[in-house]
Amino acid sequence: MFGIIWGLTARAHYSLRRFMPTNIALDAIHTRRGLKWGVPAMLIAVPYALAAALCVGLVEAGGSGWLNVLIVLFMWNALKFLVAGPATLFRLLAVRRREARTRRLTIADTQQIQRVQQSGHALVRN
Repeated sequence: MFGIIWGLTARAHYSLRRFMPTNIALDAIHTRRGLKWGVPAMLIAVPYALAAALCVGLVEAGGSGWLNVLIVLFMWNALKFLVAGPATLFRLLAVRRREARTRRLTIADTQQIQRVQQSGHALVRN
């Protein structure tokens, strides 16, 4: 029984993740190519916050109570984009640091190999 519930939950999660526009955008932002767009993507939270404020105004003016569902949805999407900005910035910094270290090590190894080839001695690794 628990396995069935777990499977259905996972299936619902991945189908929603695949078809919801904000999740598609966030998945693209969290790739290596998209990490640089994380901070500008925080601006997408502004229209969501404005839409939530509009719905709050409509509810307070006597609108349908179902607009509260939209308020929660709009605020959730705004928060997702607000959190994605700093998260992708930190990930981008870590990735660039790792790439720079790899580049430095590759250059050092290449220079050591060239020195060894020129001297005719065996390669000694540290």
